[in-house]
Amino acid sequence: MNKDTLLIASKNYNSRLLLGTGKYKDFAETRAAVEASGAEIITIAIRRSNIGQNPNEPNLLDILPPSKYTLLPNTAGCYSADDAVRTLRLARELLDGHSLVKLEVLGDPQSLYPNVVETLAAAKTLVAEGFQVMVYTSDDPIIAKQLEDIGCVAIMPLASLIGSGMGILNPWNLQLIMERVQVPVIVDAGVGTASDAAIAMELGCDGVLMNTAIAAARQPVLMAGAMKQAVEAGRSAYLAGRMPKKLYSASPSSPTAGIIASTRS
Repeated sequence: MNKDTLLIASKNYNSRLLLGTGKYKDFAETRAAVEASGAEIITIAIRRSNIGQNPNEPNLLDILPPSKYTLLPNTAGCYSADDAVRTLRLARELLDGHSLVKLEVLGDPQSLYPNVVETLAAAKTLVAEGFQVMVYTSDDPIIAKQLEDIGCVAIMPLASLIGSGMGILNPWNLQLIMERVQVPVIVDAGVGTASDAAIAMELGCDGVLMNTAIAAARQPVLMAGAMKQAVEAGRSAYLAGRMPKKLYSASPSSPTAGIIASTRS
C-alpha cells in the first residue's frame, strides 16, 4: 500500500497541516507549537518576521531552520500585485533562491478578504519568474481554476475570513473547487478549532493551513497537538469513506440472522 503523502511542487510531505508563525507570545512558544503540530511546511510573513533582513533582531530561522522545515514565505499585509511580487522577490534573495511561496493579496484591512483581480495579476508575474506559487484566494471555483491554469502549484481557498474562527461556511464551493482543479486544495483561513480542521479533511481537501486558531488558543501548544490529530483523523475518515446518511432507516449494528427465537408463549 502506498504511503498517503501530500505532494506539492514535486515534494512529498507526511503532514497535511501547514502552520503560520505569527501571533505567538515569543519564539519559544512558536517553536513548541510547531513541534507539537508535526507541521513540515511553515509560513513566514516577510513583512512581519525577521529572516535576516534585520541583522540586529532575533531571527526566526534560528528556531525554525530551513534544514528541518520547508519555509513558505508569504505576502501577508500586501494589498496590490506589485507589493506582493516585490515582497516575494525579497524573500527569494534572503533565502538563497527559494522558489516555493505563498501568495496572498488582500482587498481591505477590515475583512482581509482576498482581492482576486490583483491575485491573478501577481500570480501571472510570479509564475513567469519561476516561482512555485501556492495561492490564497476566495472560494470561487472559477477563480480557482484560472489560478491553476496560470500555473499555481496549490490552491488555498478560505473557509471563512482570516482570523475569524468561523469554520467552513461554504463546503459546497470547496467541493466544486476540488472537482475542477488537479493541484492540491488546501483550506486557508477561518479554522477555529479541531472539528473545523477535521471537516475540511473529511470533505477531501488535501491539507489545512492555520495560524490564529492555534496562536490565539488559551493553550497554543495543546491546541497544536489537537489540530495535528484532527487533520489526521479527518484524512483517515475521508479515505475510509463514510456510511451513507439515511433518514428514518434504522439498521441494527449486530446481525439479526441466526438469532435464537424466544420460547415465551
